[in-house]
Amino acid sequence: MTRSDVPLDHVTPYDRFAWSDTQVERFLIAGEHARELIGYFGAEEYRDLVRLANQAQRVPLAPDAPRVYIVPGIMGSQLGRARRAPLPHDVLWLDPMDISVGQLAALRLPGRGEIISLGIVLYTYLRLKLHLRIAGYAPTCYDYDWRLGVDEAGRALAARLSADTGFRVMIVAHSLGGLISRAALALPGMRNIERIVLMGTPNYGSYAPVQALRGVYAVVRKIARLAQSQTSEWLAAEVFNTFPSLYHLLPADFLDEAAWPKAGPGVDRKLLAAARQLVLAEPDERFAVIVGTGQETVTRVTRRKEEFVYTVTRQGDGTVPTDFAELQGARTYYTSVAHSELTRDPAVALAVADLLRSGDTPRLKRTRPRGGKAQARISDTQLRRTHVEKVDWAHLEPEARRIFLQTLNEPPTLKLRVPAP
Repeated sequence: MTRSDVPLDHVTPYDRFAWSDTQVERFLIAGEHARELIGYFGAEEYRDLVRLANQAQRVPLAPDAPRVYIVPGIMGSQLGRARRAPLPHDVLWLDPMDISVGQLAALRLPGRGEIISLGIVLYTYLRLKLHLRIAGYAPTCYDYDWRLGVDEAGRALAARLSADTGFRVMIVAHSLGGLISRAALALPGMRNIERIVLMGTPNYGSYAPVQALRGVYAVVRKIARLAQSQTSEWLAAEVFNTFPSLYHLLPADFLDEAAWPKAGPGVDRKLLAAARQLVLAEPDERFAVIVGTGQETVTRVTRRKEEFVYTVTRQGDGTVPTDFAELQGARTYYTSVAHSELTRDPAVALAVADLLRSGDTPRLKRTRPRGGKAQARISDTQLRRTHVEKVDWAHLEPEARRIFLQTLNEPPTLKLRVPAP
């Protein structure tokens, strides 16, 4: 089935989750749509969110409470097409039913301009918002089209921040959102931003987008399992490789076309060149950085003929190497929480509230833990043997569907060993 085969009023259960974060907060407090929310979050998560939402409602909001913009990471905002009421918006990212019939191809850039951002991914960011509200802040979730370049997204964020006059303004940014925030802060008129907290931001890049552009990243391969007529290599070459944001996430060594193997999905020469021109704000006294470590992370990539070999160590948060998340000139704090869980962890949320309030926190370590010398290696060829079998989404049990979506970011499990002397 192609786009032309899908009727305009084709509504899936996932389209109904184009609800905004504020709508869902009201549902949690009122007990509305409990069945749908339990199906999405799971029973335990739902109960916890109900508790947090009710607790947040009981905390009075001071008139001068700082407005905190939560800027999500890549894939942290829903993308899709707007539809007129009473139909819900048409969610493409992340709707497994649309992906199964080839709809993900509609995200390719340049597109027809019909794809827009439809709110944050609730599972990843709603917890953080509620924790900050309980701490007395006025949090605002800033969703955006994460396919676009960091420079373009940064200009849009700066415009939004500039228009928010009359409030004390702060930023809490996760992953790619940190780069977008730094791009915004490099523009004129941004000195009014009081504090900036970056969580798991790839300040010097990450090897995850290298794998995504090669079609071997776990998320890409799992998504391809849903697409009945598309492979992960096809999705990488025809869809993901057109996203400027992925090129802005690359380490500097990979911004040269000569560094890439000619076999497999290719990279876009113009997007590589554009990424080399990216300008980011340097850190100052307003910045704090939360860095993950102790998780199995690709921390080195070497070329072997026409493929890459990835070295995995515990010197990172599972997505971003510790070395690449640290930012000289910013106060740095360390945690063992994995990259995708940084925004969901209650201890990290309390630490973020401290950092916004005073610029410091006793809840996280200031010295970098030792990650050990154990390592493993895996190649493009080996990764292409993982996550091969297609998933028949229509016949999965509801709990299996939920687990599949909530574990998209989990990398393959490898056995790390300390190399012989």
